[in-house]
Amino acid sequence: MISFLRGTVAHVGLSSAVIDLNGAGMSVNATPQTLSKLRVGDEGRLFTSLIVREDSLTLFGFSSDDEREVFDVLLSVSGVGPRLALAVLAVHEPEAIRVAAHSGDGKAFTKVPGIGPKVAGRIVLELAGKLVPHGTPGGSAPAVSAEAVWKPQVVAAMTSLGWSEKDATASIDKSLADSPELAEKGNVAEILRATLRWLGQDGARAGNRVGARG
Repeated sequence: MISFLRGTVAHVGLSSAVIDLNGAGMSVNATPQTLSKLRVGDEGRLFTSLIVREDSLTLFGFSSDDEREVFDVLLSVSGVGPRLALAVLAVHEPEAIRVAAHSGDGKAFTKVPGIGPKVAGRIVLELAGKLVPHGTPGGSAPAVSAEAVWKPQVVAAMTSLGWSEKDATASIDKSLADSPELAEKGNVAEILRATLRWLGQDGARAGNRVGARG
């Protein structure tokens, strides 16, 4: 695996750069923010992730190891490829992505071109527990005791999946009636999953959305 590149910057384009490694030019795809830090003729250093396909080998470059880590985790979400993962990093800083995934903020991901409510909801569900904001004790979700803190976050995630705010709120209340311990713990991702299970959803789609119910 190619972990990083360091060499002379030979070219900087709109979506990629070429790093000269002792006479060999390596093309690397990167976000506009990362590319803006490179200067032709100067030494450049990029953390990299190599994506292997049947017909291609593509390098993606990042200005920090944290960016690369978030990129690799985003790729674990079904339906999210390297281009879309890079687009997420072009819109949000790594820590903002961690916070959004940790808090169930699906709306943050809909700000990325190419990501609609369905994909945003899937990202939130599949990243729960995988991306934790830096500084979170023990690397786990903190208990949130106040309903006023966690409930709006769960409602926001469900509305991104297609439910109305009214239906989302009612579903959360009914699902937690069977699992009061979740309300006490206040883990947004767990409450969201429990509500979707109560509704008979699989978490990857909103098959019985309010629009379908008429």
